Amino acid sequence: MEYRDLLIYHGPISKQRCEELLAAKNKNGTFLIRDSETIHGALCLCVYKNNTVHTYRILQTHTGYYTLQTSAGVQEMFFKTMEELIQYYKKKNKGLITHLRHPVQRKELVHEDYVLPDEEPDYENVDSDYVAVLPD
Repeated sequence: MEYRDLLIYHGPISKQRCEELLAAKNKNGTFLIRDSETIHGALCLCVYKNNTVHTYRILQTHTGYYTLQTSAGVQEMFFKTMEELIQYYKKKNKGLITHLRHPVQRKELVHEDYVLPDEEPDYENVDSDYVAVLPD
């Protein structure tokens, strides 16, 4: 399963929208994953505790493993899947502000309005100023 298939992955939502979703539950340990607004290709694990959202950057290595960006002196951990990363941080005392307890799940598809990198675009005549949209 790819991280995009996880219901806790909310895609390219803004930091503000993320904070609204987490605050709505108002429970320590509430979390979700979203796309980073500042680093292309990075993800953010956002965790709520005491009316504050703490954001941890998730990076994918060139070998396909996931790692949580950590502070200096903290041993870097690598995970084969996003599910493994989440399960690890559901345990207490693993380096987050609090352990992950209450996932915020999305209600709709994340990538329905743009073409994923492995898909062919739904248009032709790409060399002109106009594009002819093909029917579904």
